[in-house]
Amino acid sequence: MSIPYWRLSSFYWFYFAALGAFIPYWGLYLKQAGFDTVQIGQLSALLVGCKIVAPNCLGWLADHTGKSLPLVRLASFLAALGFCGFLYAHNYSEYISATLVFSFFWSAALPQFEAATLAHLKTEAHRYSQIRLWGSVGFIAAVLGLGALIDWQPLTILPAIMIALLTGIGAAALIVPEARAISHDNQPLKLWRILKNPEVIAFFVVCMLLQTAHSPYYVFYSIVLKQHHYSSTIIGGLWALGVVAEIVLFIFMRRLLARCSLRALLLASISLAIVRWLLIAYLADSTVWLLAAQLLHAMTFGGTHIASIHLVHRYFGSQHQGKGQALYNSFSAGLGGMVGSYASGYYFDAIGATGIYTAAAFCCALALLIAYLWIGREGGNIFIVP
Repeated sequence: MSIPYWRLSSFYWFYFAALGAFIPYWGLYLKQAGFDTVQIGQLSALLVGCKIVAPNCLGWLADHTGKSLPLVRLASFLAALGFCGFLYAHNYSEYISATLVFSFFWSAALPQFEAATLAHLKTEAHRYSQIRLWGSVGFIAAVLGLGALIDWQPLTILPAIMIALLTGIGAAALIVPEARAISHDNQPLKLWRILKNPEVIAFFVVCMLLQTAHSPYYVFYSIVLKQHHYSSTIIGGLWALGVVAEIVLFIFMRRLLARCSLRALLLASISLAIVRWLLIAYLADSTVWLLAAQLLHAMTFGGTHIASIHLVHRYFGSQHQGKGQALYNSFSAGLGGMVGSYASGYYFDAIGATGIYTAAAFCCALALLIAYLWIGREGGNIFIVP
């Protein structure tokens, strides 16, 4: 069966368009709603904390039933329904309730769709970046469109836009056919044997640290730029620039991986993340240096994500792919995101943006050390994607 390229791509477009509408502007929306930085950090921590539990629930069901896409469709539509709760939320406790319901289902959908995409690609996993880049295109369309819109419209339009995009995710999932991955494992490893592998443990720790470092960017970057008197249009443009750089990397990723090991890609990406957070920490007043920092998004997010998706695909094989993608999501976006969001919100007023982004750079330095010592040192060419 041929690869349903455009149907797979449409899901990524809508999913990351929703992300592009949500991440850059949700902190501003909460601030306008009257919440302080501690509360914004706590709500963001709850949002990503659901990723610790939800993907694993769907991952277990998907691997045991062999039917990941019906679960993705259900979760996507329930996420849209859950976001409707923000239309009626007026106080902190009501925002907590809406956040938990929406985030549980939204965070559960993507890891299983990643597994479904890899199942469709079968032996052509190197084509993943060509499909995933359409998610980046959707992110840019949303972040630029909404950035221009809220310069002359109130931020109260954000929930309606999010509900429409979340509904689009579910609709896109409806047109994607189910696929079963080809298993080459005569005697597949038990999950616990994979999880006790020191390299796999190190990989998850690195993922957690990287996402902890990214959290201040996702939660407070737009707020920091507002404090430096950048307009919403410029803020949206800076977010979009990072994703444009990511798209360029995705376009050339197949050629890059033909010449570069996953270990080298991961180490280079983490090293550039250290540089990026230090630029934002100390040079946010300079538009030129902010542009440079955003161009580094190609590697700090795109490079680390592609390397991680391929590593999970190899570590967990076909039998445990759904659980493997879920665990990757749980440790990175879930646990790492929750710790980073809560800590950055709690300490933001005390140490400021400079202190927060310096701490993010330190997390990446620790991740770099662990990755250098443990990931891919004894594998030779198995860490080069064919």
